[in-house]
Amino acid sequence: MYKSIMAALLAALVMATAAFGAQAAGNAWNDSFNKAKKTLERQVYYDHRITLYCGAAFDEKKNVTLPEGFTASKHAKRAGKVEWEHVVPAENFGQTFVEWREGDPRCVDNRGKAFKGRKCAEKVNREYRFMQADLYNLYPAVGAVNALRQNYNFQMLPGEKPDFGSCEMKIADRKVEPPVRARGAIARTYKYMADAYGPRYRMSRQQTQLMDAWDKMYPVDAWECTRAKRIEALQGNGNAFVKAPCQAAGLW
Repeated sequence: MYKSIMAALLAALVMATAAFGAQAAGNAWNDSFNKAKKTLERQVYYDHRITLYCGAAFDEKKNVTLPEGFTASKHAKRAGKVEWEHVVPAENFGQTFVEWREGDPRCVDNRGKAFKGRKCAEKVNREYRFMQADLYNLYPAVGAVNALRQNYNFQMLPGEKPDFGSCEMKIADRKVEPPVRARGAIARTYKYMADAYGPRYRMSRQQTQLMDAWDKMYPVDAWECTRAKRIEALQGNGNAFVKAPCQAAGLW
């Protein structure tokens, strides 16, 4: 009897330690999405106001200077402003929360109507809010690009034409092929999210293979290293998939 009780306690301790370790590996600093965006703008990107996909410059008022040849057939009004995009879409990990899928008794609007999805998960689940506000997963993007990318996953789309003129972003069949300039950072962000928040967030086998390939093909540059270093100082946890190669390259 005593042995069985001790075994059960030990198992519970191991599970708790594993859960704590998984949580500690990710963001445990800030659970506000709005604060995350302001922090990035003011303390990370203040001297490098360049969007991830299109390389467009933006100012402190979120106004974007679009690159020559950029076009937006949809969401044209959003093309003039920068938005902060989840590279790993919030839905990809949000769907693992019961509040997102089914709602919660606390998720009722002022008319008494129940709601679910992102709004509900954000309202009642702090673990979700930490994941949503993780600085490593948030990047500046032209608003129109963010709008069309939606929650689509990345994939190579041979034969498809860019959707934004000179910005080599392709979107087709609910898939997205990002420009070469963004692929390395995207890969290391996906790998970080899977490592920091597993098993809550996992990549498919196909995604893992693609991100591993992009990670090798498109190495870190000075800005990616500076960005990660600043985020680590603010958020308190590192992204080893960026930090290790940056240190090896003498960029940390």
